[in-house]
Amino acid sequence: MQKTVLITGAGSGFGRGAAVELAQRGHRVIATTETQQQADELAAAQPGLTVAKLDITNASDVAKVDQWDLDVFVANAGMGQTGPLSVLPLERLRAVFEVNVFGTFAIVQRVVQKMRRKRAGRILIVSSIAGVRAGVGSGPYAMTKHALQALGTALRAEMVPFGVDVALINPGPFATGFNDRMANDPGPWFDRNTAAPEDVAVMDSIVKRITIGQLEPADVVKRYVELVEADKTELVNFIPPDIVERMSAKYRA
Repeated sequence: MQKTVLITGAGSGFGRGAAVELAQRGHRVIATTETQQQADELAAAQPGLTVAKLDITNASDVAKVDQWDLDVFVANAGMGQTGPLSVLPLERLRAVFEVNVFGTFAIVQRVVQKMRRKRAGRILIVSSIAGVRAGVGSGPYAMTKHALQALGTALRAEMVPFGVDVALINPGPFATGFNDRMANDPGPWFDRNTAAPEDVAVMDSIVKRITIGQLEPADVVKRYVELVEADKTELVNFIPPDIVERMSAKYRA
Protein backbone atom coordinates (compact mmCIF):
# COMPACT_ATOMS: atom_id res chain seq x y z
CA MET A 1 0.00 0.00 0.00
CA GLN A 2 1.49 3.31 -1.08
CA LYS A 3 1.96 5.88 1.68
CA THR A 4 2.83 9.55 1.65
CA VAL A 5 5.87 9.96 3.88
CA LEU A 6 7.59 13.17 4.98
CA ILE A 7 11.16 12.91 6.26
CA THR A 8 13.11 15.81 7.76
CA GLY A 9 16.90 15.91 7.70
CA ALA A 10 16.96 13.95 4.45
CA GLY A 11 20.01 15.69 3.06
CA SER A 12 22.32 12.99 4.38
CA GLY A 13 22.61 9.94 6.59
CA PHE A 14 19.65 7.87 7.71
CA GLY A 15 17.10 10.36 6.39
CA ARG A 16 18.47 10.34 2.89
CA GLY A 17 18.90 6.58 2.81
CA ALA A 18 15.36 5.97 4.03
CA ALA A 19 13.90 8.50 1.58
CA VAL A 20 15.55 6.78 -1.37
CA GLU A 21 14.61 3.28 -0.24
CA LEU A 22 10.99 4.18 0.45
CA ALA A 23 10.64 5.86 -2.94
CA GLN A 24 12.06 2.77 -4.61
CA ARG A 25 9.42 0.72 -2.80
CA GLY A 26 6.66 2.80 -4.37
CA HIS A 27 5.88 5.30 -1.64
CA ARG A 28 5.46 9.02 -2.27
CA VAL A 29 8.34 10.54 -0.33
CA ILE A 30 8.71 14.20 0.57
CA ALA A 31 12.36 14.55 1.52
CA THR A 32 13.20 17.80 3.27
CA THR A 33 16.55 19.40 4.01
CA GLU A 34 17.83 22.18 6.22
CA THR A 35 19.22 24.30 3.38
CA GLN A 36 18.27 25.08 -0.20
CA GLN A 37 21.68 23.93 -1.38
CA GLN A 38 21.05 20.49 0.13
CA ALA A 39 17.59 20.43 -1.45
CA ASP A 40 18.94 21.26 -4.90
CA GLU A 41 21.61 18.58 -4.65
CA LEU A 42 19.17 15.93 -3.45
CA ALA A 43 16.59 16.76 -6.14
CA ALA A 44 19.25 16.49 -8.85
CA ALA A 45 20.59 13.20 -7.50
CA GLN A 46 17.22 11.58 -6.72
CA PRO A 47 14.53 12.69 -9.19
CA GLY A 48 12.05 10.20 -7.74
CA LEU A 49 11.70 12.28 -4.58
CA THR A 50 9.65 15.36 -3.85
CA VAL A 51 12.25 17.64 -2.28
CA ALA A 52 11.75 20.78 -0.21
CA LYS A 53 13.88 23.03 1.96
CA LEU A 54 12.53 22.77 5.51
CA ASP A 55 14.48 24.08 8.49
CA ILE A 56 12.61 22.84 11.56
CA THR A 57 13.66 25.94 13.52
CA ASN A 58 12.04 28.25 10.95
CA ALA A 59 8.31 28.82 11.53
CA SER A 60 7.63 29.61 7.86
CA ASP A 61 9.32 26.38 6.82
CA VAL A 62 7.42 24.36 9.41
CA ALA A 63 4.14 25.74 8.03
CA LYS A 64 4.93 24.08 4.69
CA VAL A 65 3.71 20.76 6.09
CA ASP A 66 0.13 22.02 5.84
CA GLN A 67 0.19 21.48 2.07
CA TRP A 68 0.71 17.73 2.33
CA ASP A 69 -1.72 15.00 3.42
CA LEU A 70 0.68 12.70 5.24
CA ASP A 71 0.36 9.10 6.25
CA VAL A 72 3.72 8.96 8.02
CA PHE A 73 6.02 11.65 9.36
CA VAL A 74 9.63 10.79 10.23
CA ALA A 75 11.09 13.46 12.54
CA ASN A 76 14.69 12.74 11.65
CA ALA A 77 16.39 16.17 11.63
CA GLY A 78 18.79 16.92 14.46
CA MET A 79 22.19 18.22 15.46
CA GLY A 80 24.97 16.87 17.63
CA GLN A 81 26.84 18.43 20.53
CA THR A 82 29.44 17.02 22.86
CA GLY A 83 31.55 18.46 25.63
CA PRO A 84 32.09 18.52 29.38
CA LEU A 85 28.95 19.92 30.97
CA SER A 86 30.91 21.82 33.62
CA VAL A 87 32.46 24.11 30.99
CA LEU A 88 29.97 23.95 28.09
CA PRO A 89 28.74 27.48 27.19
CA LEU A 90 25.03 27.88 27.85
CA GLU A 91 24.44 29.24 24.36
CA ARG A 92 25.74 25.97 22.87
CA LEU A 93 23.28 23.98 24.96
CA ARG A 94 20.45 26.32 23.98
CA ALA A 95 21.34 25.85 20.30
CA VAL A 96 21.12 22.07 20.39
CA PHE A 97 17.86 22.21 22.36
CA GLU A 98 16.47 24.67 19.81
CA VAL A 99 16.94 22.13 17.03
CA ASN A 100 16.53 18.75 18.67
CA VAL A 101 13.76 19.58 21.13
CA PHE A 102 11.90 22.77 20.24
CA GLY A 103 12.29 22.42 16.47
CA THR A 104 11.24 18.78 16.60
CA PHE A 105 8.32 19.59 18.87
CA ALA A 106 7.11 22.41 16.62
CA ILE A 107 6.91 20.30 13.50
CA VAL A 108 5.64 17.16 15.25
CA GLN A 109 2.84 19.18 16.84
CA ARG A 110 1.91 20.76 13.51
CA VAL A 111 1.77 17.40 11.75
CA VAL A 112 -0.05 15.60 14.53
CA GLN A 113 -2.80 18.23 14.66
CA LYS A 114 -3.72 17.34 11.07
CA MET A 115 -3.47 13.63 11.75
CA ARG A 116 -5.74 13.78 14.79
CA ARG A 117 -8.38 15.62 12.75
CA LYS A 118 -8.44 12.83 10.18
CA ARG A 119 -7.91 10.23 12.93
CA ALA A 120 -5.12 8.43 11.14
CA GLY A 121 -1.37 8.63 10.71
CA ARG A 122 1.98 7.71 12.19
CA ILE A 123 4.73 9.82 13.75
CA LEU A 124 8.23 8.34 14.03
CA ILE A 125 10.50 10.41 16.27
CA VAL A 126 14.21 9.73 15.88
CA SER A 127 15.84 9.65 19.29
CA SER A 128 19.06 7.73 20.01
CA ILE A 129 20.67 5.29 22.39
CA ALA A 130 21.57 8.61 24.06
CA GLY A 131 17.87 8.99 24.80
CA VAL A 132 18.20 6.31 27.47
CA ARG A 133 21.93 6.46 28.29
CA ALA A 134 24.07 9.48 29.13
CA GLY A 135 27.80 9.28 29.61
CA VAL A 136 31.02 11.23 29.77
CA GLY A 137 31.07 13.90 27.09
CA SER A 138 27.68 13.08 25.62
CA GLY A 139 25.64 15.09 28.12
CA PRO A 140 24.49 17.95 25.85
CA TYR A 141 23.21 15.63 23.11
CA ALA A 142 21.81 13.08 25.56
CA MET A 143 19.83 15.75 27.39
CA THR A 144 17.96 16.61 24.19
CA LYS A 145 17.34 12.98 23.28
CA HIS A 146 16.03 12.23 26.77
CA ALA A 147 13.54 15.03 26.15
CA LEU A 148 12.46 13.36 22.91
CA GLN A 149 11.91 10.10 24.78
CA ALA A 150 9.44 11.95 27.01
CA LEU A 151 7.81 13.59 24.00
CA GLY A 152 7.30 10.31 22.19
CA THR A 153 6.13 8.43 25.28
CA ALA A 154 3.53 11.00 26.29
CA LEU A 155 2.35 11.72 22.75
CA ARG A 156 1.88 8.05 21.93
CA ALA A 157 -0.52 7.65 24.86
CA GLU A 158 -2.36 10.88 24.07
CA MET A 159 -2.91 10.00 20.42
CA VAL A 160 -4.43 6.56 20.95
CA PRO A 161 -8.01 7.94 21.04
CA PHE A 162 -7.37 9.72 17.73
CA GLY A 163 -6.06 6.65 15.90
CA VAL A 164 -2.60 8.18 15.45
CA ASP A 165 0.43 5.97 16.11
CA VAL A 166 3.62 7.43 17.64
CA ALA A 167 6.91 5.57 18.03
CA LEU A 168 10.54 6.30 18.87
CA ILE A 169 13.59 5.17 16.91
CA ASN A 170 16.77 4.72 18.96
CA PRO A 171 19.87 4.00 16.86
CA GLY A 172 23.26 3.32 18.36
CA PRO A 173 26.50 4.62 16.80
CA PHE A 174 26.39 4.12 13.03
CA ALA A 175 28.94 5.19 10.43
CA THR A 176 27.14 8.08 8.70
CA GLY A 177 29.75 10.69 9.68
CA PHE A 178 27.39 12.28 12.24
CA ASN A 179 29.10 10.73 15.27
CA ASP A 180 32.56 11.56 13.98
CA ARG A 181 31.67 15.23 13.53
CA MET A 182 29.94 15.39 16.90
CA ALA A 183 32.78 13.72 18.81
CA ASN A 184 35.70 15.43 17.10
CA ASP A 185 34.33 18.96 16.80
CA PRO A 186 32.50 20.24 19.89
CA GLY A 187 32.82 23.78 18.54
CA PRO A 188 35.23 26.73 18.63
CA TRP A 189 34.59 27.22 22.35
CA PHE A 190 36.71 24.14 23.10
CA ASP A 191 40.47 24.41 22.51
CA ARG A 192 42.39 21.25 23.27
CA ASN A 193 45.60 23.26 23.62
CA THR A 194 44.28 25.38 26.48
CA ALA A 195 41.62 23.12 27.99
CA ALA A 196 42.19 21.41 31.31
CA PRO A 197 43.67 17.90 30.94
CA GLU A 198 40.56 16.46 32.58
CA ASP A 199 38.34 18.05 29.92
CA VAL A 200 40.57 16.79 27.13
CA ALA A 201 40.23 13.32 28.64
CA VAL A 202 36.44 13.69 28.47
CA MET A 203 36.62 14.43 24.75
CA ASP A 204 39.05 11.57 24.14
CA SER A 205 36.68 9.24 25.95
CA ILE A 206 33.67 10.04 23.79
CA VAL A 207 35.69 9.78 20.59
CA LYS A 208 36.61 6.23 21.51
CA ARG A 209 33.10 5.37 22.62
CA ILE A 210 31.08 6.53 19.62
CA THR A 211 33.48 6.56 16.66
CA ILE A 212 35.23 3.22 17.08
CA GLY A 213 33.35 0.12 15.96
CA GLN A 214 30.46 1.96 14.35
CA LEU A 215 27.78 -0.11 12.66
CA GLU A 216 26.44 -0.30 9.10
CA PRO A 217 23.91 2.49 8.32
CA ALA A 218 21.92 0.23 6.00
CA ASP A 219 20.54 -1.55 9.07
CA VAL A 220 18.98 1.69 10.30
CA VAL A 221 17.54 2.51 6.88
CA LYS A 222 15.97 -0.94 6.79
CA ARG A 223 14.37 -0.36 10.20
CA TYR A 224 13.02 3.05 9.17
CA VAL A 225 11.34 1.37 6.20
CA GLU A 226 9.94 -1.42 8.35
CA LEU A 227 8.43 1.07 10.80
CA VAL A 228 6.88 3.14 8.01
CA GLU A 229 5.25 0.06 6.51
CA ALA A 230 4.38 -1.84 9.74
CA ASP A 231 0.77 -2.51 10.72
CA LYS A 232 1.64 -1.57 14.31
CA THR A 233 4.68 -0.44 16.27
CA GLU A 234 6.27 -0.65 19.68
CA LEU A 235 7.03 2.58 21.54
CA VAL A 236 10.83 2.20 21.60
CA ASN A 237 12.79 0.68 18.73
CA PHE A 238 16.48 0.14 19.46
CA ILE A 239 18.82 -0.39 16.49
CA PRO A 240 20.31 -2.93 16.79
CA PRO A 241 17.95 -4.48 19.35
CA ASP A 242 20.83 -5.20 21.75
CA ILE A 243 22.43 -1.75 21.54
CA VAL A 244 21.82 -1.00 25.24
CA GLU A 245 23.84 -4.07 26.22
CA ARG A 246 26.55 -3.25 23.67
CA MET A 247 26.94 0.30 24.90
CA SER A 248 26.88 -0.82 28.53
CA ALA A 249 29.88 -3.01 27.75
CA LYS A 250 31.67 0.00 26.21
CA TYR A 251 30.97 2.08 29.33
CA ARG A 252 32.52 -0.66 31.47
CA ALA A 253 35.59 -1.04 29.25
